[in-house]
Amino acid sequence: MPSSTDSAAAAAAHSFNKILNQHKSSKSRRSGDIDEGIKKLRRMILVEGLPSAIDPTLRPRIWKILLRVDDVSAETFLQYVSRGPCEVREKIRNDTFRTLATDRGFKERVREDMLVRLLDAFVWRNHDRQETQQLGFTYVQGMNVLAAPFLYTMPSELEAFFSFAKFIEESCPLYVQPTLEGVHRGLKLLDRCLKIVDPELFGYLRMKNLSAEIYAFPSVLTLCACTPPLDQVLLLWDFLLAFGVHLNVLCVIAQLLLMRDEVMSSPSPMRLLRTFPPLEAVPVIGIAVTLVRDLPADLYDELVRHPYEIQDI
Repeated sequence: MPSSTDSAAAAAAHSFNKILNQHKSSKSRRSGDIDEGIKKLRRMILVEGLPSAIDPTLRPRIWKILLRVDDVSAETFLQYVSRGPCEVREKIRNDTFRTLATDRGFKERVREDMLVRLLDAFVWRNHDRQETQQLGFTYVQGMNVLAAPFLYTMPSELEAFFSFAKFIEESCPLYVQPTLEGVHRGLKLLDRCLKIVDPELFGYLRMKNLSAEIYAFPSVLTLCACTPPLDQVLLLWDFLLAFGVHLNVLCVIAQLLLMRDEVMSSPSPMRLLRTFPPLEAVPVIGIAVTLVRDLPADLYDELVRHPYEIQDI
């Protein structure tokens, strides 16, 4: 006899599929209908969470809708792949072999050559488009970890490539500039937000000379994909893709708050912060959502814009 949890997950899967089918049939209808469907999806992701165990097809379909990935051209992708190694192949290979190296499930599903091929193709894509774009893109540190969830989640390399490209170029372009400008902005914002939501914890870390740049760099750089387990990372990314990658800064603060007592009572808190505890997406998301209300409107607005807004010098 199915448990009440299984029944709830099955009901949620049915509701998600209903919205997805409406979305499919509304593609020829007004954009207002599509936006309404996306709003429903977002609300359900927050309230129910994606029941991927019941229906593994939900996550890839929903991620593509949230990212507005419509054009998936096999010809274009194969054209990039046929060019072979890009100019920074060596740099890519230096990172890809250690991508989520401790996760057996990831290693079984995603081979290193898949990661290399996707990242090579991404560099070639932007090599061709540099004349028409305000920002240029090449391979930078951390991009291998940002590509990993797409290759793990999507049913094909083709869909992973176009989803990853859209995500990087539109959701967080400043995170992958050679200077990692968006990441450093995110770390500064993390300090400012923490000072408001928990001045005592902020003060203790400052007393120990610990700023976000020192303890939170990997978590901000990879949007928490560096903290296992992968199934929890994917749940967190459902939330970030639905509501915005800027919220990752608050998700990192949420992880700090979950280990607050240990940090505050430790004479050497960096020992704890060097490796965050295993990720628990549901409490992290719950705390992050409540933190939004504690931030002044202008600071939250800055947080929203930091992954993509080019500032005038």
